Amino acid sequence: MIPVEHYIALSAVLFVIGAIGFLVRRNIVLMLLGIEIMLNAVNLALVAFNRMRPEAHTGQMLSFFLIAAEAAELSIGLALILAFYRLKKTVRIDDANLLRH
Repeated sequence: MIPVEHYIALSAVLFVIGAIGFLVRRNIVLMLLGIEIMLNAVNLALVAFNRMRPEAHTGQMLSFFLIAAEAAELSIGLALILAFYRLKKTVRIDDANLLRH
């Protein structure tokens, strides 16, 4: 049986990779992917903590709700990205400040 600490370490590594991907990239799609990696790291941590108390399924339930929130966030984010791309013909975040006028 794999200890919970290994799952938490993997979750931390995934979260850091997602955060670096979000902060370094200037492409909106890749930034959205970084957010998704971070949310999946949180899901992994919730399920790992649920292994410590398997009789209470709170970690798994929270993970399911977070997956539903991720799906809603992804659909709205992709719709905004498509609208931005149709308007400016680019997905670079540096060009988003041109939407003010």
